[in-house]
Amino acid sequence: MLSIGLTGGIAAGKSLLASRFRELGAVLIDADRLARDAVAPGTPGLAAVAARFGPEVLAPDGSLDRPRLGSVVFGDADAREALNGIVHPIVRAAAAELKAQAQRGSGGLAPSLRGAMPGNDGGRPAIVVEDIPLLVETGQGSRFHLVVVVQAPREERVARMVRDRGMSDVDARARLAAQASDAERAAVADVLIINDGSPEDALAQLDALWHDRLLPFAANLAGGTAADPGQAPRGGFAGPFDAAETAAADRIAGRLGLAVGGLAESIGAPTAVGHQGQAARTGSVLEVRLKDPAGAADALPALASAGWFPVQGQGKGPLVLRSADPGLAATVVLR
Repeated sequence: MLSIGLTGGIAAGKSLLASRFRELGAVLIDADRLARDAVAPGTPGLAAVAARFGPEVLAPDGSLDRPRLGSVVFGDADAREALNGIVHPIVRAAAAELKAQAQRGSGGLAPSLRGAMPGNDGGRPAIVVEDIPLLVETGQGSRFHLVVVVQAPREERVARMVRDRGMSDVDARARLAAQASDAERAAVADVLIINDGSPEDALAQLDALWHDRLLPFAANLAGGTAADPGQAPRGGFAGPFDAAETAAADRIAGRLGLAVGGLAESIGAPTAVGHQGQAARTGSVLEVRLKDPAGAADALPALASAGWFPVQGQGKGPLVLRSADPGLAATVVLR
């Protein structure tokens, strides 16, 4: 199952892309909906919020008074952290359950969860997209095989908030200032979709990504095979590899570190990571050195779950692995 993280700042166009992912056949997990469910009336989450912030954040009917709570946490970093500490673990647990059910097929979903997870009908390898507004702020990028970030020019986003959401210019700019910056989001993006034109332009980038990269990636992952160099995408979508190779290397190292956990003694960062569709980029090698040489038997399944499969050296010598992602020109040496 291919796991995709989708994020973007307010009014950048994330909802537009989320809807298209669902139309294309992805299983879409809506973190905002899960967050609302986490503090629904009668839940432990709402009880914890009321205990932390006081009964004044509850409406007369016992539900959460969201505007009131928002006024409490918006300008208070400690209060936001406390709220996130209550809600985020509940959301992540619910998302993990939805992903597990997607792996098994969506027919057995509990009624309370079906609305949060429309999508794949089981006819092909599942692609699960988690729509997470605060993916960058909460440091979740390494959880996914690939992160898609949508961005739009700052002034265009302000104009959209004023025009479409009825916000004042001052409030719109305050909302932008409270979120991660474009540079911070770009650093975690495996794919950067620029939404500075018509909606059709942004959707065309996503459609190309889906057909040229994500479907082959999901098929390779399901088949347990590395991508063939001939699968390199034909283009049609933006990526940060050519301008931010260090960040790309950090993303790979972060995912490998999460996958092998305590098995690894060290993970060396590659000097360059490229897009196979760009002739100027040759990719490079990242070394994972295990604490115990015999630990390869345990590390290989973990690396496979992260999308890395052996391509040579299965006899003597170090194992060489390549990603199932046809858009990633990098190899891993397991020692």
